[in-house]
Amino acid sequence: MLRPILTALLLTATPTWAETLYFSAIPDDDETKLVERFGNVAQYLSDVLETDVKYIPVKDYAAAVTAFRNDQIQLAWFGGLSGVQARMLVPSSQAIAQGAEDENFITYFIANSDTGLTLSTEFPDLSGYSFTFGAQTSTSGRLMPEYWIHEKTGQTPRELFSDVGFSGDHGQTLRLVASGAYQVGALNYTVYDMAKADGAPEVDTAVVIWKTPPYPDYNWTIRGDVDARFGEGFTQKVQAALIGMTDPALLDSFPRSAFIEADNALYQPIADTARELDLID
Repeated sequence: MLRPILTALLLTATPTWAETLYFSAIPDDDETKLVERFGNVAQYLSDVLETDVKYIPVKDYAAAVTAFRNDQIQLAWFGGLSGVQARMLVPSSQAIAQGAEDENFITYFIANSDTGLTLSTEFPDLSGYSFTFGAQTSTSGRLMPEYWIHEKTGQTPRELFSDVGFSGDHGQTLRLVASGAYQVGALNYTVYDMAKADGAPEVDTAVVIWKTPPYPDYNWTIRGDVDARFGEGFTQKVQAALIGMTDPALLDSFPRSAFIEADNALYQPIADTARELDLID
């Protein structure tokens, strides 16, 4: 009789947070780079949270949002717009952290060097050029560039450019413009700056021609039901783990200098802009 009683006691004593926490991230760069950098983040979170944490790669931005909605992941590194979309679909979810740089994020407009375009503080005349965005729901690769194109020219991208494409990620945008497949494009400034720091050949033929004003962007968002599943205070524990990430190797892979507190209200300007462009309801 003792064995069933002991088994029952052990099961009752098992903490609710003993299950696996799954997280993902918008695929804003090459998949191999993402798997490496977020695998290391998963190990860090596992150690600090004292629970199993696994990174789940996704194919595109929409898949990251869908996985969050369907509870296939409980935590995600989203862009500004994808975070807004995810939190709309899971109303109890919260933005809990952002990179220190995400308070004032910017987009670079880049051009193939053969265009003769150079860096300017004024929005350049891009009429008739071919142009590529990044992913269709990227904040820095589509939402904010499209907003500023309309704000500065009064035209839609289809009206302004001879051809409009979507590369899928920022690294691909850089490669397409550098190769001349598209004459102009827009991308996350950190991807370009990292490529330049790494001595990537693409920066020799893809030059920055304009920088947007700053806006809020990337964020860590967590589902609102994690406390019930992983234990009371788990949301705050995850937030503290992210803000407490100080290993330069982990931070450089984002790249961010640090993570700081965030909340849903910070991303209201992103939601407002997306509604203005009819990208969300």
